[in-house]
Amino acid sequence: MYKTVVAIDGDGIGSEIVSAARQVMDKALEKEDIKINWVEKKAGGAAIDEFGEPLPADTIEACKEADAVLLGAVGGPKWDNVAPHLRPEQAILGLRKALGLFCNLRPVKIFPALREYSPLKPELVEHVDFVIVRELTGGIYFGEREEASGEGKDEMAWDKETYHRYEVERIMDVAVKTAQKRRGKVTSVDKANVLASSRLWRRIAQETAANNPDIQMDYLYVDNTAMQLVTNPGQFDVIVTTNLFGDILSDEGAVVSGSLGVLPSASMGEGTALYEPIHGSAPDIAGRGIANPLGTILSAALLCRYSLDAPKAADAIEQAVEKALAEGYRTGDIYKEGMIKVNTAGMTNVVLSYV
Repeated sequence: MYKTVVAIDGDGIGSEIVSAARQVMDKALEKEDIKINWVEKKAGGAAIDEFGEPLPADTIEACKEADAVLLGAVGGPKWDNVAPHLRPEQAILGLRKALGLFCNLRPVKIFPALREYSPLKPELVEHVDFVIVRELTGGIYFGEREEASGEGKDEMAWDKETYHRYEVERIMDVAVKTAQKRRGKVTSVDKANVLASSRLWRRIAQETAANNPDIQMDYLYVDNTAMQLVTNPGQFDVIVTTNLFGDILSDEGAVVSGSLGVLPSASMGEGTALYEPIHGSAPDIAGRGIANPLGTILSAALLCRYSLDAPKAADAIEQAVEKALAEGYRTGDIYKEGMIKVNTAGMTNVVLSYV
């Protein structure tokens, strides 16, 4: 069986980590008798340099026709002074819009070998394994806005938070389906004591709970959730929330895990799903071969599970990463004395040996 996956290296360390993930994917998929037809396209700063824009139409069309997209990272100081509509990050927003990706899945799981890396006490993170389901195309990030105008103390700017019923219903549906495959618990996060949009959000969450009696639905304000993530993170299974709150809470969850370098993500919706690590392009170490490829490799595992319907390959990748960490292999970003320090290629080879 052949599947088509668009590989977008992006910028900085992107080419190094995407290459690692591709090698691991190709080997793991042998277990499912699936072969990948890799289509290489550009986006971000690399596309600006070659085509004068961060997201060429050719890249969009290739992604629409593919079974999945694997992305490294985009951005870097080289493009800090370009016009706002030409910034490398516009490639991500453009792909989400073009592919109808309204949901971001961000798993937060602490591998036993990395518990000591969390800033929280070991007993607090022992059972941390949750998924943040973030609404991705609505809310204040995509609402009406007005840049600063006026003078002196009267200068002002504003942004509008808007949610339609269909946007909340479809993200709740994803949260429920995700929880049904896990421990059956959803925590809906809002600010319904203050925001009108949050009151609609909570009402629809309650309706969703009533229609899915097999799911336990809890409701928390976002400020309380932020506190609970550092005092009792093990209580969460699936957290579903708005674009703005999800942006903030998912980064907090990443810190709880102890390492940005090992966390994957998936953006899903109406069209081809997009998979990428949560870390940035790290231009300061680009080309040195020392980047941590595990976040991208684990993103590839999500790709196998959700877009290729290849659960055995996904399990093989995740178990290989866990074994590599358990055996003490570490890239520089997570290295501690007494561990086995490896570079990008070294970590990739170790994971390959365990797949």
